[in-house]
Amino acid sequence: MTRTLLGAVAMSLAASALAQAPGVTSRSILLGQSAAFTGPAAQLGIQLNIGTKAYFDHVNAQGGIFGRKIELKTLDDRYEGNLCAENTKKLITEDKVFALVSYVGTPTTVAAMPIFTEAKVPLIGPFTGAEALRNPVNRYIFNVRASYYDETEKIVEQLVSTGNHKIAVFYQDDAYGQAGLKGVQIAMDKRNMKIAALGKVERNTVNVQDAVKTINGAQPDGVVMISAYTSIAEFVRQMKSAGSTTQFHNVSFVGSTALANELMLLGQKYVTGVIVTQVVPAVDGHSSVVLDYKSALAKYFPGESPDYVSLEGYLAGSVLVEALKRNGPQLDTEKLVDTLENLRDFDLGLGTPVTFGRTEHQALHRVWGTELDSTGHYQAIDLQ
Repeated sequence: MTRTLLGAVAMSLAASALAQAPGVTSRSILLGQSAAFTGPAAQLGIQLNIGTKAYFDHVNAQGGIFGRKIELKTLDDRYEGNLCAENTKKLITEDKVFALVSYVGTPTTVAAMPIFTEAKVPLIGPFTGAEALRNPVNRYIFNVRASYYDETEKIVEQLVSTGNHKIAVFYQDDAYGQAGLKGVQIAMDKRNMKIAALGKVERNTVNVQDAVKTINGAQPDGVVMISAYTSIAEFVRQMKSAGSTTQFHNVSFVGSTALANELMLLGQKYVTGVIVTQVVPAVDGHSSVVLDYKSALAKYFPGESPDYVSLEGYLAGSVLVEALKRNGPQLDTEKLVDTLENLRDFDLGLGTPVTFGRTEHQALHRVWGTELDSTGHYQAIDLQ
């Protein structure tokens, strides 16, 4: 066999090896996302997709990753666990994606977890702070954001430090709401305090009247709210209409921009006194990553306003791309997992480094504070 022929065979074998991983060709890397794109939580999926895609589009415009362009296959689960599970099976078995990214929600991601874990397909950057996706550590889940435990601890600390000790909880009656409720309970137990009142709402509904009656009857100093923007807005409306002057605190999953829009539609009086903890810095700030995000958003999604959820999607995309680059040109899911577990002190421009480890699959623990003003805009506040 001639040297030229041997070289051609070697190149052919190398090309075949490079294309062996599911979802990977010499020109592309196929990723999958299941999220809510319709229904009461649609803005969460839409915004997370926009941010994730904005970063991928930015990378593709620069030539991709080792010459491969990133493609993102999206499926709508309407924020329902059974649909997310079905979508995940399809993405893995039919579409044959290389990895998953930017899923939305606790009940949905928890339902999909056994499927992608058994298939050994990693999920990076799910939009949820639930402990079920963090402890025990799952080799195939990498959380970028702070947890609900991190957020609820900061909320309770903020309330107590400002003299508010009578704290109620309004929560969504599913895995998400239970995760946030447990975080509040842990924070209260730490301070030898009891939750003053509990009220709940069914996912994807706005039937909050019973919760309003119970919680308003307790006359709390503050309410920690763990639900999506439509039910939260209705809860705040009914509470304020009933004469409540309590402080309303949300965890980040609420969907900050969507919540502000809902409350402003109801009227200016419903907007003030609403605080949201964030797991990303202020979108009107000037940190390097926020400026880069705004630039990509303006270029690839002109007309879209900066949003906390889309910024989180942008960060998830950034972390995944960094791992893909460090993985090297021959992509493999197990190698990608190893690469992520060895990602240390990666500076995204957040003011806090991104770090994973074999026993730590949550990169960030920092929580930022924001409060709505009378114009429906979020102002940064210091958390105690």
